[in-house]
Amino acid sequence: MEFVVEGERCAGCLYLPSQGKRPVSCVVMAHGTTGTKDFGLPAYAKRFSAAGHAVLVFDYRHFGSSQGEPRQLIDVGRQLEDVRAAVAFARSRPEIDADRIVLWGTSLGAGHAISVSASDPALAAVIAQLPFLGVDTRHKSPRPLWVTLKLFGLAIGDVVGGLVRRAPVMVPMLGLPGQFAVFTGAEDYESMRELEARAPTWRNQMAARSLFSLLRYRPAKLARQVRIPLLIAVADGDTATSMRLIEEVAHRDRTEFLHYPGGHFSAYTGPVFEQMVADEIAFAARHLT
Repeated sequence: MEFVVEGERCAGCLYLPSQGKRPVSCVVMAHGTTGTKDFGLPAYAKRFSAAGHAVLVFDYRHFGSSQGEPRQLIDVGRQLEDVRAAVAFARSRPEIDADRIVLWGTSLGAGHAISVSASDPALAAVIAQLPFLGVDTRHKSPRPLWVTLKLFGLAIGDVVGGLVRRAPVMVPMLGLPGQFAVFTGAEDYESMRELEARAPTWRNQMAARSLFSLLRYRPAKLARQVRIPLLIAVADGDTATSMRLIEEVAHRDRTEFLHYPGGHFSAYTGPVFEQMVADEIAFAARHLT
């Protein structure tokens, strides 16, 4: 499937349940940071589809099979427009009940799901998995100082280069401890390698200038405006998100807050995935009947 946002094509896949009356409920899935629709999402999409829901997964512009130049650029504003367009596309499909749509997001996509649902009360519910809710200066980063300084130096140079239309400077997203990368956890790196083997369109890199778009983003502030049921699923060993910001958001009305073991990528494989997806399907069922 594909839909157009501001004249550019977003590529997606629509999973439909094999049985059941049409139109059906739908889960629209938004990926995190540099993620693509084949990076960890098919397992979730298949399980939700087997439970009787349609599922729409898609690539943000600048990533995967979608259009957008330069490549590997995280532009929060454009990604939010992509999420809104994906929801509108799902509502336009004859197979889908426009009144029964759940917005699901993981990592940065969970922040997008919260932000979009704050201004779209017609959604049935929102699922925020391992949510990025903004940079928390109170949160101690596991990243070595030299890595952080190098990231900022490259990001500043890349912004200047972008002004004169130079190709982006790419930085690796995931690496082993001691390497230069945005995230450097041994467990996360091994999980990433497992997911990468099944995701031919994913690239372990982002444009360095993306860092400033992420630093300005504050989904936690919009969470107070969400009036629909919200499920927040966190991994207790996750170092890529601020647990303090998450806990502040989790105290709002109509919010369920679930904890799981593991790190930021544990949600995509193994027993954590099995429990998390089962809980999310049960939450969707309660709010889509």
